[in-house]
Amino acid sequence: MAVKWSFGYYGLTMEAKLKRLHSPNVYNLEDYQPDVQDKFGFLLQAMIGPAGEEGEESFDIEVCTPSWIEKRHGVDEVVIGLHCLIVREYNYQEIVKAIEKFLQGCSGKDWSEVSKKVSRLGLWEFEGYEE
Repeated sequence: MAVKWSFGYYGLTMEAKLKRLHSPNVYNLEDYQPDVQDKFGFLLQAMIGPAGEEGEESFDIEVCTPSWIEKRHGVDEVVIGLHCLIVREYNYQEIVKAIEKFLQGCSGKDWSEVSKKVSRLGLWEFEGYEE
């Protein structure tokens, strides 16, 4: 299968694709039902790679509700929401759609450029890596 390329303003661009989702905290993401529908949080690992090409890398996202944030941090604390996906209730299909919509804006001349854009969504497993 070939890499999916599109013609952008500056020529050919590579696009990001959600390959799969995984969580070390939730065994079955599709059937998951939190104990309290409006108060939960868990780590979601989005496995993302170049569209039409083998390979994927992990981007860690905290999926949580506003009530969970208040319980964890308190109502008076200022919270910087980097790498968080804040939902009102758990809906697997809506989470997938939101991630895929975000990835539509993540293209570039190569995977290095694309992955930097994707890392705004989740903590990239190679964040800060230098050779």
